[in-house]
Amino acid sequence: MAPPAQTQKSQSPSQPSGKGEVSDLKLQLRQLAGSRAPGTDDSKRELFKKVISYMTVGIDVSSLFSEMVMCSATHDIVLKKMCYLYVGNYAKGNPDLALLTINFLQKDCRDEDPMIRGLALRSLCSLRVANLVEYLVGPLGLGLKDNNSYVRTVAAVGVLKLYHISASTCIDADFPSMLKSLMLNDPDAQVVANCLSALQEIWSLEASNSEEASREREALLSKPIVYYLLNRIKEFSEWAQCLVLDLVSKYVPSDSNEIFDMMNLLEDRLQHANGAVVLATIKLFLHMTLSMTDVHQQVYERIKAPLLTLVSSGSPEQSYAVLSHLHLLVIRAPMLFSSDYKHFYCQYNEPSYVKKLKLDMLTAVANESNTYEIVTELCEYVANVDVPIARESVRAVGKIALQQYDVNAIVDRLLQFLEMEKDYVTAETLVLVKDLLRKYPQWSQDCIAVVGNISSKNIQEPKAKAALIWMLGEYSHDMLDAPYILETLIDNWDDEHSAEVRLHLLTAVLKCFFRRPPETQKTLGAALAAGLADSHQDVHDRALFYYRLLQNNVSVAERVVNPPKQAVSVFADTQSSEIKDRIFDEFNSLSVVYQKPSYMFTDKEHRGPFEFSEEPGSLSVGAVSADNGIPAQRVEASDNDLLLGTSEKEDSRGLNNNGSAYSAPSYDASAVSLATQATSELTISNSSLPTYAPQPTLAIDDLLGLGPTIEPAAVPAPPSLNLNGRAVLDPSSFQRKWGQLPVSLSQEYSMSPRGVAALTSPQVLLRHMQAHSIHCIASGGQAPNFKFFFFAQKAEESATFFLVECLINTSSSKAQMKVKADDQSLSEAFSALFQSALSKFGTS
Repeated sequence: MAPPAQTQKSQSPSQPSGKGEVSDLKLQLRQLAGSRAPGTDDSKRELFKKVISYMTVGIDVSSLFSEMVMCSATHDIVLKKMCYLYVGNYAKGNPDLALLTINFLQKDCRDEDPMIRGLALRSLCSLRVANLVEYLVGPLGLGLKDNNSYVRTVAAVGVLKLYHISASTCIDADFPSMLKSLMLNDPDAQVVANCLSALQEIWSLEASNSEEASREREALLSKPIVYYLLNRIKEFSEWAQCLVLDLVSKYVPSDSNEIFDMMNLLEDRLQHANGAVVLATIKLFLHMTLSMTDVHQQVYERIKAPLLTLVSSGSPEQSYAVLSHLHLLVIRAPMLFSSDYKHFYCQYNEPSYVKKLKLDMLTAVANESNTYEIVTELCEYVANVDVPIARESVRAVGKIALQQYDVNAIVDRLLQFLEMEKDYVTAETLVLVKDLLRKYPQWSQDCIAVVGNISSKNIQEPKAKAALIWMLGEYSHDMLDAPYILETLIDNWDDEHSAEVRLHLLTAVLKCFFRRPPETQKTLGAALAAGLADSHQDVHDRALFYYRLLQNNVSVAERVVNPPKQAVSVFADTQSSEIKDRIFDEFNSLSVVYQKPSYMFTDKEHRGPFEFSEEPGSLSVGAVSADNGIPAQRVEASDNDLLLGTSEKEDSRGLNNNGSAYSAPSYDASAVSLATQATSELTISNSSLPTYAPQPTLAIDDLLGLGPTIEPAAVPAPPSLNLNGRAVLDPSSFQRKWGQLPVSLSQEYSMSPRGVAALTSPQVLLRHMQAHSIHCIASGGQAPNFKFFFFAQKAEESATFFLVECLINTSSSKAQMKVKADDQSLSEAFSALFQSALSKFGTS
């Protein structure tokens, strides 16, 4: 039986069949170049399609350049387009080959077919080869005077392309004045729009170098030109209308009559189907009437319907953009939109980003007349399966309550949320109840009765747990179990990773102690001891502050920690009025969508703190010199591996991880009883700083169960390598050494859980390492990624330095170290010492 015939697979036009495919194409194109036989154009089309497909997928077909140019001698518009596409792609990278195209492109610029003339002129201006600009002037001049509007349209944009290739050539050829004349006299609206766009960009760029260009730029805002453009605005495309409206928004009318004339002329633009035109018109109306209060309010009424129509029609992306602008207007005039709140109800099929913005809108328009309906709708969203939307709905209800609208009903609704037994709903509600109690203390009895039944074990989110602890401390006299709940939380101090929760615990226990001393005395002692031994600087400082307050005078401590409080009248807004006004000035731009002024996301200094990059050379980290905490100057890095900056300035005073030279009670997690607690004496590595002996036992120590101070157990000595505790190395020397020295050691090290929990900011670790004579020259980052550059100096030899790059990822608990040393034989000993110091971070 004969084997089955193998079916041959047809080659994909985007994949060459072999290495000789390009050579075959070259041969076939050369054969067709001078042929005039019937069907030649069809054959050329197939070959051109293959060439373009290869070029599209990244295959180099530049070797076919001359053959493609020879085959362009045809009147087939499709072949012309493909040839121009090929030429434009390879001309910039092959300027010598681009010279071959000049003749046939200039010839096509004089073709009888206006479509070919326009395409050839566009391709000629798109070559972007500086050496060929002299060949552009003639065709551009002819193109601007061409009888066909398409060619003039292409020529107007071509002038701008020429300007970006060679500004002097464009100006010397007097093309800007030709564009201006064309803009004011051409019957085709698209030609006018292209001329306007090109002139705006050219004169804006030239204004800094030429007074004449500056005057010409201002002349665009003259009354004759503005009126000329407005009278023709219906002829323009949507893009051109937006361009004209943006220009007119910068025009200053002479009086109110002129404003009314312009608004009447543009009234129908508010009904346009294109959202960009509507928003551009609204921006113009709003800016022109800012000084006319009554008219400005009427504008709000007039633009409301078009905006609401745009929100309900179109794609979700368009709805979000329009809603962002509508939200900005609602914040400025909420009463005008209060009756339209139903337009902001969420639809089931809307994406989350639209729903979230609508919730903000509902919060903004809420008032006495519509609060009940809005809150009822929001309560439906709380049960939504979309957890982020459910959270936002709870927050929205709380924000409305804080605006003093129908508080009684809203508080009842919030307390019902606590009974839903959904962790995320309970967490958000607890935070809001805390804020409500700060503003409406009269509701404490009702709220505490419900909150008291919530188990702290079921609350995992730090903010919610902090809110619950705040209520336990603030209303401990009304909550019978408050001291015992706080005692349980103190017992689990080591399991609590959030510094915010530990800070609230310290304050809540102290407040409870002032109200119910017998029940809280032991718990307070345990809390202070745990706080004093905490590795987090803020927690340690607060515990030490409370300890000294109690040590000084208990009555004074009570007045400081728990003074009489007044109800909060207004909660601070996250955005200042100045920021909101700046956003309003940038109406119809990304500033409204981002809800921040443009400088905050365009200027480098406002893009946020430390950013990691794939390229180490682009890294900018906060630098702190080792000597007395003086910030190091900025260093421009030439080395690929390092760039030091001064984005963060911290005071590094050579203290240990507790940051204090005073003795304080230590905390042993294995025994909560403070009778056996010890006062930890800090060891200062810098010999210039004084050391303090343990202070004598005071009455407050006995009251809280703090026994006499006991010296801590000796820590095993690190490897035998002595470091200079007062080593100094300026950033420029560090930079130079880092570039010169080879990497002598590279290791990965696993950090302890305590160390990971303690690393809340770069400055916490650098203080700890400085206590071990390892100094930080630069640091930066935020959780979970931190980056440090350390240096150390051998005590006996002033010329021997050790340089370390340390990358820490708290999510994986890994530290990657790269060590460079003047004496590479000591790298192992220094690495062991460095790891020994790092292993103690967060444990003492």
